[in-house]
Amino acid sequence: MNISVVIPLLNEQESLKELHDWIAYVMQSNHFSYEIIFIDDGSTDNSWQTIKKLASENKAVKGIRFLKNFGKSQALHAGFDKAVGNVVITMDADLQDSPEEIPELYNMIVNDDYDLVSGWKKKRYDSVIAKNLPSKLFNWAARKTSGVKLHDFNCGLKAYKLDVVKNIDVNGEMHRYIPVLSKNAGFTKIGEKVVQHQARKYGVTKFGIDRFIHGFLDLITIWFLSRFGKRPMHLFGALGVIMFIIGFGFAFYLGIDKLFLNPTGRLITQRPQFFIALTTMIIGTQFFVAGFLGEIILRTKQGKKRYTVKDNLNL
Repeated sequence: MNISVVIPLLNEQESLKELHDWIAYVMQSNHFSYEIIFIDDGSTDNSWQTIKKLASENKAVKGIRFLKNFGKSQALHAGFDKAVGNVVITMDADLQDSPEEIPELYNMIVNDDYDLVSGWKKKRYDSVIAKNLPSKLFNWAARKTSGVKLHDFNCGLKAYKLDVVKNIDVNGEMHRYIPVLSKNAGFTKIGEKVVQHQARKYGVTKFGIDRFIHGFLDLITIWFLSRFGKRPMHLFGALGVIMFIIGFGFAFYLGIDKLFLNPTGRLITQRPQFFIALTTMIIGTQFFVAGFLGEIILRTKQGKKRYTVKDNLNL
């Protein structure tokens, strides 16, 4: 199969039929063999009924229905798990991503041998204050932190080799950082394509300003995990050694001073250096313990199910 199109959605019943017809037209015009995997992330409207109707009319349509809203990352994870196409395309269900971009994205993966190609919505039809400016700041921070030179990390329109989606673990709210996850997994040929962004036709956006706050917090998380996720003792152990040396240095100085230099001076417990020594040695020990616990967790952790599927179609 040439292409798997993975589409997470939440309450997008008005756009699904139009999106399906548009994708099917593009696929048939380019003679692609394909599948469309809709992941209903706990919709409360008639999205699932629409997907069922589309699946009954087109066997290329497949569906996954979550028991409740688990988030976009979990929806993508479920779609990636079921995808079988040589190239996997992700896009949003709100018609703001154009299926007309699919053939060129496919060619960049197949012919130019990219592992991942991310869309760049260079011209956006969103609020400048509420979305565009925060998005620019967020993308700048992501570039500086991750080393991945993309202009638009959060664009839902992306193309992947099948090997990529089968070897990355998208969890929490890490869908924003799939290019970084891919780079950390060893898939380093990451490209970018300017794509058309369209104004929302139906419904309202599901994202508020809080997504940027969460995005920056996730950025810190993924920076830490990419550098120390497999060796937490390297960070916590180093910090523990530094703190312990500082504390031990103060304690040694206090001991020498009291025993030899000024034995009739103030009590050790009346000197601020004593509390500095005590505090830093305790903190150093705690950092060591944190590092050991991190290493133990890494060696004993087991896979945990992150979502519950209520129903499947054609899968």
